[in-house]
Amino acid sequence: MNPDVALVVGLVVGVFAIPAMVSSYSEGRAPRVAAFAAIVAGGLVLWALTTKPGGYRFEEIPEVIVGVIGGFLP
Repeated sequence: MNPDVALVVGLVVGVFAIPAMVSSYSEGRAPRVAAFAAIVAGGLVLWALTTKPGGYRFEEIPEVIVGVIGGFLP
């Protein structure tokens, strides 16, 4: 897997995990799936940061997201 794709997938999964955790806590349930999603997201982002030579700067992240999405479009 390309580190750029891993970073974008990790960010998207992480963004969806946060509302799932809040929802679970507010309903009094254990956030099992949300916690697993957050761990997977963190792992993907960490792997992407350590695999890419030089890592990522905050200024690059929007360009990486657009590049990954553009790579999937025809």
